[in-house]
Amino acid sequence: MAQTFRGESHHKVDTKGRVSIPALFRRVLEQGDPEWKEGLSPNLVIVYGDHRRHFLECYTMEAIAEVDAKIAALPRGSVQRKMLERMFHGQSFPTSVDETGRLVLPAKLRQKIGIDKEAFFIASGDTFQIWRPETYEEEELAKTEAWLEDLPEDFDPLMFLDQPEGPAGPGAN
Repeated sequence: MAQTFRGESHHKVDTKGRVSIPALFRRVLEQGDPEWKEGLSPNLVIVYGDHRRHFLECYTMEAIAEVDAKIAALPRGSVQRKMLERMFHGQSFPTSVDETGRLVLPAKLRQKIGIDKEAFFIASGDTFQIWRPETYEEEELAKTEAWLEDLPEDFDPLMFLDQPEGPAGPGAN
């Protein structure tokens, strides 16, 4: 298994849609691309298809291959398979990091999430997300704060790691 993405950062987006990817993210992309070699640019897939989400989800080649295998295992012709194929195959953008560590976000993707001059990157396990900074603060930070408000003052979130699989514990939604 490839390394996990970690961290968050803000980066400027130029008029052509170029944005620098955090250096630590680039290392994980390299490790997650079986075709990557020193001197080559790592590949990734940006999924933008879920209209309920206000961010772009970026997958390493290994992570998207896992998703593809799970989709292929669904019954051919099932609604679930059709919807997931549409989102992960049709509404995705295969791309690579350029030699200067930047990613070019096409206008369609920038418009979808409202990115203009700045992008917010945040790690999400084996993927990372690209947000419009203001949207992230309004939506995600508000959810986290509301979740924490419902928990006792001395609650330790690490306790979730010790629970058996199945329904999540207190405060889970």
